[in-house]
Amino acid sequence: MDATPPPRQTQFPPSNLLRALATSGSRSRVVAIGQPRRWLTDAYVRLMGMKWSQLILIFIVGFIGFNAIFALLYWMVPGTLGNGSTSGEVTSPLDAFFFSVQTVATIGYGVLYPKSVYGNVLVTIEIMGGVFGFAMGNGLMFARFSRPTSRIMFSEVAVVAQHNGVPTLMFRAANQRHNLILEAHVKVALTRLETTEEGRTMRRFRDLAIERRDNLTFILSWTVMHPIDALSPLYGMTPEEVAQSDINIVVVMTGTDESFSQPVHARHVYQATDIVFGKHFKDIIGATEDGRATIDYAQFHAVEDARL
Repeated sequence: MDATPPPRQTQFPPSNLLRALATSGSRSRVVAIGQPRRWLTDAYVRLMGMKWSQLILIFIVGFIGFNAIFALLYWMVPGTLGNGSTSGEVTSPLDAFFFSVQTVATIGYGVLYPKSVYGNVLVTIEIMGGVFGFAMGNGLMFARFSRPTSRIMFSEVAVVAQHNGVPTLMFRAANQRHNLILEAHVKVALTRLETTEEGRTMRRFRDLAIERRDNLTFILSWTVMHPIDALSPLYGMTPEEVAQSDINIVVVMTGTDESFSQPVHARHVYQATDIVFGKHFKDIIGATEDGRATIDYAQFHAVEDARL
């Protein structure tokens, strides 16, 4: 038989590719061609990246399948299991399945029991497999629960407006947990296709200068600003040129979560169509009557005409 042909290589829109790389999810972001798949060797990484619903479904299906296999092995050989309540043998596949569940969970009600050497060997093998499986499952669950994550929200759009007399690219982020992210740091890069002198087209990353890269106590909202001066890759580009270009603004934010005392990170990508000119973000920070700070998430992505 002919081998399965490799996936056909197509031209992936660069902006969509970067958007996929910047978003979280269990689906593979990159399809490897010409390399054998090693799912088992990277099983831990893949399981750690799955959604909780997918992981729980795998556990349920695996638990039922594991017990169904051993139930079949118990049931297919007569005289393997005994029933203490009837002083007879187990002949029902359902009873064999429930005996397998009791065995792997080390419950042992005492009604169903192995009667033969074959049955005791199967019980020994199943208990070893069950202990190994539960140990791996517990380790995976603990790793997922203990892994620090950030809940940083980015504005849906970035705006370009005058700030201190200079055209400035701005977007904002918010710490939705409202705990302290200490020494938060942001890096921003512009990426686009460029043609070298030899005629080769390559995607290049250009670091963008940020007015304030560090936020010692990121607890509410943070507006990140990039002055579009003569050193900026955006310098001289009109709104129409930006909208028609293939540029992407890649954002990576890192810091130390005070609750976990461990590093956390967040990432986002703004496409050219996400950049709005002549607008400012609406104010979202306020205070209650007793002086506590408030943040209005209903207006977090809202913009308004820039004040002249």
